[in-house]
Amino acid sequence: MQALVYNGPGKKNLEDRPKPAVQEPTDAVIRITKTTICGTDLHILKGDVATCRPGTVLGHEGVGIVDAVGSGVATFKPGDRVLISCITACGRCDLCRKRMYSHCTTGGWILGNRIDGTQAEFVRIPYAETSLYPIPPGADEEALVMLSDILPTGFECGVLNGKIEPGSSVAIVGSGPIGLAALLTAQFYSPAEIIMIDLDDNRLAVGKRFGATATVNSANGNAAQQVMKLTDGRGVDTAIEAVGIPATFALCEAIVAPGGTIANVGVHGTKVDLHLERLWSHNVTIRTGLVDTFSIPMLLKTVRSQRIDAKQLITHHFKLGEILQAYDTFARAADTKALKVIIQA
Repeated sequence: MQALVYNGPGKKNLEDRPKPAVQEPTDAVIRITKTTICGTDLHILKGDVATCRPGTVLGHEGVGIVDAVGSGVATFKPGDRVLISCITACGRCDLCRKRMYSHCTTGGWILGNRIDGTQAEFVRIPYAETSLYPIPPGADEEALVMLSDILPTGFECGVLNGKIEPGSSVAIVGSGPIGLAALLTAQFYSPAEIIMIDLDDNRLAVGKRFGATATVNSANGNAAQQVMKLTDGRGVDTAIEAVGIPATFALCEAIVAPGGTIANVGVHGTKVDLHLERLWSHNVTIRTGLVDTFSIPMLLKTVRSQRIDAKQLITHHFKLGEILQAYDTFARAADTKALKVIIQA
């Protein structure tokens, strides 16, 4: 089969790899029909994710058709159409029982990280019964690819961890796919203000179209002052960091209001300074975490009912044989205006 293989920082190739096979009774092998590229894949290629070893097939999102199942899988059978969660969960360990599936003792974020992932024609999914979701008849599979990772990540790590409430003020630092996913799902809770912050005017325009009440271009270095002006000097109740670099986390620290919450979503590959000398007396909560994907069933319902138009996040389409071009397009988003790309296997 063809697969996109990580060969060390800055190195990736489309290669021929053996088709995966069932290894454990709880496994399923999925024929990928549609997958995508995540910002986390770019972090891996930068060398920010030490757990991903050279030779690993990248990707942790997608939909497909069950090709084979282990003897312990009763919920799915060959031919079933399924949504793949980016998080693999055994469903039995103490952390899974706390719904902290990202910290499953034998799973977690392993796809495209510690085991081969979804940017291939086939993928092996451990713990299939608790890591796959049936695709409802008539559902738009391209839209559902957004449910593998970015919508639950934006919702769980940004909106829920950020404690967004009706009438509150929110700033989302980073108007890429994850930031926009947080914007879409934040509106479940009717905040009074949602301020999108980014360097890219095109992405800010998308944010405005998706429901932001205001936008701030941070290119000139005075984003904090602009946010303070928009909030009459108070700052925001929730600051969501959706980039993963020191400057954007520092911006969240500068704009969070007393009693507010900083919700970190971005993948950080270098150290970040925590300015406790400013924050210690402000009753500020800082929350971090990987997505657990417990919200996928709820988000499936909202997407099917068109409460969220997940498909509007998709800007480009490629074949698997064009995946290197897809990576180039995704990585140059400022030039290509790319958000999420769909790759058809």
